[in-house]
Amino acid sequence: MRLTARILLVLVATSILFMGLVVAQELVEFDSESSSIRVMTFNIRYNNPNDGEHAWPNRKERVASVVRFHAVDLLGVQEALRGQIENLQQSLPEFSWIGVGRDDGKDAGEFAPIFYRKDRFELVDNGTFWLSETPELIASKSWDAALTRIATWTKLIDRETGAGIFFLNTHFDHRGEQARTESARLIIEQIEHLADANQVIVTGDFNVPPGADAYSTMTGFLTDSRLSSLTPPHGPEGTFGGFAVGSTDNADRIDYIFVDPSIQVYRHGNLSDQWDGDYPSDHLPVLSEIQLVRSGDKLRHE
Repeated sequence: MRLTARILLVLVATSILFMGLVVAQELVEFDSESSSIRVMTFNIRYNNPNDGEHAWPNRKERVASVVRFHAVDLLGVQEALRGQIENLQQSLPEFSWIGVGRDDGKDAGEFAPIFYRKDRFELVDNGTFWLSETPELIASKSWDAALTRIATWTKLIDRETGAGIFFLNTHFDHRGEQARTESARLIIEQIEHLADANQVIVTGDFNVPPGADAYSTMTGFLTDSRLSSLTPPHGPEGTFGGFAVGSTDNADRIDYIFVDPSIQVYRHGNLSDQWDGDYPSDHLPVLSEIQLVRSGDKLRHE
């Protein structure tokens, strides 16, 4: 009986080891063959001198460091003023960016810029629309929105895989519930109109928790990358709370990366990088590592 038991234990252990090797091999193949892309959404908090010790001049290198350390390829930023964008461009020269100010379609007001690695992606097209009933009208707002809001989009070609990407970055209103729901509907309409056969990535501060109508509208068309990650999500649940470490402990998750269902999400994290007890912004950056469908493969939008 003891010999039989030992044999069974060996067989079980061998089986577990074999399964582990298979999983490990799959992960290695993902890294080596997928040419994965790291996507980040980051509300960097606008340059407000009243923030005192947390004002932008004291945080700008920390924000750039987060992007650099996590080897981000595509970055959607919210609340950025023109000067902040120029600071990031100076600290991250490997990136180019596109976007306009929401107040005049040029330089005034907050941007929702998109940064992309110049050596990895080829820019094909880009544009901006306003989250309103007249999206082509500069500085327009509708419904119960408190502020003017925009969405910035671009079409890119991944030089490594030849895959086409439609990447959109946005920031929903912080007060208007109807505005957030209607903005989500508008974004889906614009994606259907603009994306063509490109794979879709949407980043942003949506100012809603999961389960809100705006969230449900987005996930009716796209996938929440946190929920579809092949590995368990990393970091705290909440993404907004304040600058102090721990301020997100009881906070809502309002910053998201949504992806086309054809895109495989390898890992996802809400990053709690900190300096001496402070986060680099009052929002946590959100990171997803994804795998695109290679050029020539069938896409959902065809």
